[in-house]
Amino acid sequence: MRHLGEHTIYKSVEGKQKLQYAYEQYLETFSLSFERKWVDTRFGPTHTLMTGPANGKPLIILQGGNCLNPMTLSWFEPLWSQYRIYAPDTIGHPGFSAETRISAKDDSFAKWIEDIMHAFQLQSSAFVGPSYGGGIILRLAAYAPEKIACAVLVSPAGVKLGSKLDMIRYILLPLIRYRSTSSPVSLQRIADVMSASSMSEQDKQIIGDIFQHVKLEQDMPKLTKRKELDSYKAPTMLLAGRDDIFFPGERLLSAASRIIPSLTISKSYESGHFPSSQVRTQMNTDIKEFLSIHY
Repeated sequence: MRHLGEHTIYKSVEGKQKLQYAYEQYLETFSLSFERKWVDTRFGPTHTLMTGPANGKPLIILQGGNCLNPMTLSWFEPLWSQYRIYAPDTIGHPGFSAETRISAKDDSFAKWIEDIMHAFQLQSSAFVGPSYGGGIILRLAAYAPEKIACAVLVSPAGVKLGSKLDMIRYILLPLIRYRSTSSPVSLQRIADVMSASSMSEQDKQIIGDIFQHVKLEQDMPKLTKRKELDSYKAPTMLLAGRDDIFFPGERLLSAASRIIPSLTISKSYESGHFPSSQVRTQMNTDIKEFLSIHY
């Protein structure tokens, strides 16, 4: 096994190549083709996927954490033909961007987004962010709220965490077993908990490879305080999964109503952290309606 340098998120060259191959294979399944551009940011090069009409309103879609960009980007495929999509690989996470790990507890990710928007000459944009990506949007809302025209937060980090005991029992312990044994049973248990037993075989295998080959990012975006968002006025939609082990819907919606002053609509679905195809269909219908009114 060939090893990489000290400053890498991967455990081996082979693991990195395997995941980047999986990334390319995922793109092959999409109905639309994507342009690709590397953007220079103050934290390193950022690989960005682009699709949709060139003259469409911009929509920046941020990926979930510790996964591949195309995985969570695929959740929002019904939006691609209407908006000009910009989907950066999160820096310091698996994909093609720089492997620089930056803090999600200060303004670093907000500055990273600011650099990307500058590169594409975007004064403001609509945003969609699931999980870790939603947490990044909240960091931007606190740092540069004028950059956000409106936002859709899907089971976002940075609002309210679920039970740590449940995460240890149902995620961490099976993850430790899977890393030591490569047990398909352990991986299936994790996938079922994360998705309410609806995760695709392709996503499950990629998640397993990430668990085995990546030094996982363990720091979540900081929990947002109401005072940080005093200047944030953009219409905001929050969507949650009632069975989400990381950010349970009831807790999330309750906390968001106190923290986000411009929360326009919130809704929960019968869903885990990874939504099923049926939930994604309803979710995109709801997002389209929200964007048609507020963007």
